[in-house]
Amino acid sequence: MEGVGAGRGKVTCGSWIRRGPEKANLVALGKPGSNDPSSPSLIQIFSFDPMTTSLPSLPLAAHVLGESEGHPLTIAVHPSGDDLVFSTSSGRCKILELYGRESNLQLIARKPPVLQDIGPQRCLAFSGDGSRLTGGGLDGRLRIFKWPSLQVVLDEPAERSSYRDLDFSLDSELLASTSTDGSARIWRAEDGVPLATLARGPDERIELCRFSRDGARPFLFCTVQKGDNALTGVWNISSWDRIGHKRLLGKPASAMSVSLDGKYLALGGRDGDFCVVETKKMEICHWSRRLHSGSNISVLEFCPSERVLLSTSSECGASVTKLNVPADWKDWQLYGMLLGLFLASAVACYIFYKNSDSFWDLPS
Repeated sequence: MEGVGAGRGKVTCGSWIRRGPEKANLVALGKPGSNDPSSPSLIQIFSFDPMTTSLPSLPLAAHVLGESEGHPLTIAVHPSGDDLVFSTSSGRCKILELYGRESNLQLIARKPPVLQDIGPQRCLAFSGDGSRLTGGGLDGRLRIFKWPSLQVVLDEPAERSSYRDLDFSLDSELLASTSTDGSARIWRAEDGVPLATLARGPDERIELCRFSRDGARPFLFCTVQKGDNALTGVWNISSWDRIGHKRLLGKPASAMSVSLDGKYLALGGRDGDFCVVETKKMEICHWSRRLHSGSNISVLEFCPSERVLLSTSSECGASVTKLNVPADWKDWQLYGMLLGLFLASAVACYIFYKNSDSFWDLPS
């Protein structure tokens, strides 16, 4: 089931936001402007309706970019849901602070000097504990900042091609990076020390990377292009040895995501298709074909609390898709089942006592 709404039109980047005591799911979208001054580039925040799996036509709040700032390239949302960072085509990064609830949401923009003129960023990411922000530039420079002080932890010189993808491990201790030259490296997030370079064949390019999220199987998933074959490889993060690979999407992937509970892996193609894989079996359990009418999927991200995927493309906008996978048990359903088992046990004990022989009848 696919739901649409706010995302119609060109969208350059997007991300889920989970914030507030009620843990509301919001969506941030970056939209490019046109040559018409009345249609500037925007960062817009939308509510999400889980009942209809849709976004509304009007945003809760919006930030207008100046003409000299260009258009948004990529967005990263802090785990608290109170801050987001985005990079622009002019080479600047801005921070938007979110205040208030959905009914009165406000965006306050900041321009920290350390994030100005660092060049366009191909990818931005926060660590799971929110203590680190990283950016991979189109100029081939990798930066890691402490958050919220923005103290520079690492400013890796541009010695390689543009960065393609970045991801922090579940415990926020490791950072994986891939570059357009096909290489993949592992860094220690605390101080930016390089730890390993993933081995690959002479005809292999490692393109996208995501760490596992379930806490039980410490893996790194990577998409690998081996000649004309598009594969998904799995690496052990203790030894950095490749465990194996499998043909899943069957074509070059442009976006990748892992659900927060680690049960599912999503792969988006350059033709608008995406598939969802159950990580335990590494088998496809959902397909959405031609969702973006043949255009490149640029963002693919699981909803924090629903089996829903956000996908964006520059030509077809944003879409939210409900996955055809088994429903998860909610907390109230588990508590209800436990209560039912307790009551059933109590009734069974009472019946057994009433129908037992005299041995169990205690004297009064």
